[in-house]
Amino acid sequence: GLRDLGYVEGRNLIIEYRSADGRAERFPDLASELVRLKVDMIVTRGTPAARAAKIATETIPVVMATMGDPRAIVASFARPGGNITGVTTFSTELIAKRVQLLKELVPDLSRIALLHNMGNPASPPEWEETKSAARSLGLEAELLDVRSQDELGGALELAARKHVGALLIGADGLIQMHQQAIIDLVGRHRLPAAYPAREFVESGGLIAYAVNYPDLYFRFATFVDKIIKGAKPAELPVEQPTKFELVINLKTAKALGLTISQSLLLRANDVIR
Repeated sequence: GLRDLGYVEGRNLIIEYRSADGRAERFPDLASELVRLKVDMIVTRGTPAARAAKIATETIPVVMATMGDPRAIVASFARPGGNITGVTTFSTELIAKRVQLLKELVPDLSRIALLHNMGNPASPPEWEETKSAARSLGLEAELLDVRSQDELGGALELAARKHVGALLIGADGLIQMHQQAIIDLVGRHRLPAAYPAREFVESGGLIAYAVNYPDLYFRFATFVDKIIKGAKPAELPVEQPTKFELVINLKTAKALGLTISQSLLLRANDVIR
């Protein structure tokens, strides 16, 4: 996206990349380090990173490349105020749709669980939405709170003991860091699961309903360009996603003994066979 706008790394652009490697407690130190380097702009991905940047600086422009619910960070979507703007991902708003898809895939479903890192500030609203969506479909909801890699196995064993019939997987740095381990664990427990991004399905997950992340990143590049050219983050409205995608892995469905209806296949943006 930046290249399309004329920015070429090493020529007129230097990127200082930092990753918390799935450990959100590292974000404050990383944000402070970037401030000390006197970067011209900070780009964040996810709520913990955006919060750390907000605390670290009130002057350096911050662009949220993706963000679950920015209302805790900006004054409003229309006029963010301060030094932060960007794009949001509808992480809470899409929960109900994923619950509906799981019920459609498993008609006799009675109990679902949300696997999420509740240490992420974006997670509690997603759990509330999960409970609400489950109630509306006559389902019971369980919470599987995982805050480290070591807790993943125990969470899936708890799901088995609780007779959970399907899983929702939350969007969090820890979960993305251990994406394949989670997919493998879910597969071993033979649980249908709805994931927060297509990458999980490409790696063997069953189904994803999510925003189109590449589209969001291309759009975020325009924020960087506008700010470099003098626009104030306070006056650039936070944008919401407009492209969504439903991705289904038929090989995984077959392994789970699930039949994907023709109507669901027709709605899919991509089917992995």
